[in-house]
Amino acid sequence: MVPVTAPTALRVALLGCGVVGTQVVRLLTEQSADLAARVGAPLELVGVAVRDASAPRDPAVDRALLTEDAEGLVRRADIVIEVMGGIEPARSLLLSAVAAGASVVTANKALLAEDGPTLYRAADEAGVDVYYEAAVAGAIPIVRPVRESLAGDRVRRVLGILNGTTNYVLDQMTTNGLGLDDAVRQAQALGYAEADPTADVEGFDAAAKAAILASLAFHTRVRIDDVSREGISSVTADDVAWAAQTGHVIKLLAICEVTDEGVSARVHPALVPSGHPLATVRGAFNAVFVEADAAGELMFYGRGAGGAPTASAVLGDVVSVARHRVLGGKGPAESHYAQLPIASPQEAVTRYQIRLEVDDRPGVLAQVAQLFAERGVSIEAVRQAPRPAAGDGPAGVAHLVITTHDGTETALAATVAAIEGLDAVQTVTSVLRVEGA
Repeated sequence: MVPVTAPTALRVALLGCGVVGTQVVRLLTEQSADLAARVGAPLELVGVAVRDASAPRDPAVDRALLTEDAEGLVRRADIVIEVMGGIEPARSLLLSAVAAGASVVTANKALLAEDGPTLYRAADEAGVDVYYEAAVAGAIPIVRPVRESLAGDRVRRVLGILNGTTNYVLDQMTTNGLGLDDAVRQAQALGYAEADPTADVEGFDAAAKAAILASLAFHTRVRIDDVSREGISSVTADDVAWAAQTGHVIKLLAICEVTDEGVSARVHPALVPSGHPLATVRGAFNAVFVEADAAGELMFYGRGAGGAPTASAVLGDVVSVARHRVLGGKGPAESHYAQLPIASPQEAVTRYQIRLEVDDRPGVLAQVAQLFAERGVSIEAVRQAPRPAAGDGPAGVAHLVITTHDGTETALAATVAAIEGLDAVQTVTSVLRVEGA
C-alpha cells in the first residue's frame, strides 16, 4: 500500500485586525477543518500584523500571532489577506507579498480604485492571484459573477446601491421623516457610519466601488478620478417627501455604462421609481442591478458591509486562491483589452426632476417651457402644488415639479441655469436625476 503524504499547510498572513480582521481570524479558526477539506490542505494562520500589538483585542485573536513587523510577515506567507485599508502601507506590503510569491486577497477598494493595475501587473508577472470580492458590496457575490460568470457576455450597464450607510440614512429619511443630520447620527450610533462620515455621505466610498465594477464590466481601466461623484449632503427631508408624492424613492446610485463616447461612471443621489427593484432595498443593505446582452437583467442583493459579511467574502477568496496553489494554476488576470475611452460626465444621458418656486400668475409656465424647448430638452410631466392656504406660506407663489425626458447633462444643466435667471422664478428648490425608469 502506497503511503499517503499529508498535504503541506498553506501559510496565511493577515494585515489588519479591526472589525473585519477579527472576524476573519474567527472564521479561519472555527472553520479550520471544513476549510482544509475544501482547499485540499490545511490553512495555517502564521501572523496578524497590527499597528500596536499591546492594544486590547477580541479573545478570538491569539495574541501570540500579533506582530508589528508587517513587512517580515508577508515574506513568510503563501497567502496574504489585507483588510487594513488605505493606500499606504497597504500597496507596498502587497507588492512585497507578491514579489515573495504569495497570492493576495484584499478588501481594499480605495487601493484598487486608485492603483489596482500596479498590483494586477505585479501578480501576473509573478504568477500569483489577486482576489478582491470583499472590496465591493461586502458579502454580495458581484466581482466574481462580473469577472467570470459573465465573461462570455457583454455587460451594458451596472446600476447599484453600493454604500450601506447612505442607504440606511436615506431609508430613515423616507420611512421615519428624519432630517439628514439626525439620520446620520442614528447611523453612527448603530455603527453603520464612522465618526467622520464624509467618505460615505459625500460618495467617495461608492465611487471607488464604481471604478472597480466599471473596470471589470467593460474591460477598461477606470480609476476613482474617472468617476463623477456627488454625495447626499444636499438631500433634504422636503426632497424625500416630494419623491414619495411623485412615486419615487431617493437612493445614492452608482451608474456604470457603455455609451457611444466610451465608459461612463458616476455616483449621485437619484430618484428611483417605486416599482424598480432597487427602490425596495432597505436599511444598510446593498444591491447591484446588471444589464447584459444575453443574460438580460440580473439582481444581486445582500449585506454590503459589516465584519461577518465582509469576512465571508474574504474567506471565499482565500479558498479559491488556496485551491489554485494546491492544484496548480491561477485565477483570471486583469482584463483591460477593450481600452475604451472615459466619457465626459457632461455627456451622460439622464433625466431630471426639477422643483421650483415661481410667481403664481398666467404665462409663467409657458416661459419655463420655452426655455426647455430652446435647449432641446423635452418635458415629460409638470405637477403644480396647490396655492398655499392662509398662514401656510407666501401667497402668489406656485410650486412646480417638472420631470424631463432623457437628455445630456450638458443640456439639462444649461436648462436649469436658464430657469434660474428667469424673473418669474423665485428659486430652484431642488434638482435630482431620475434613474431606473
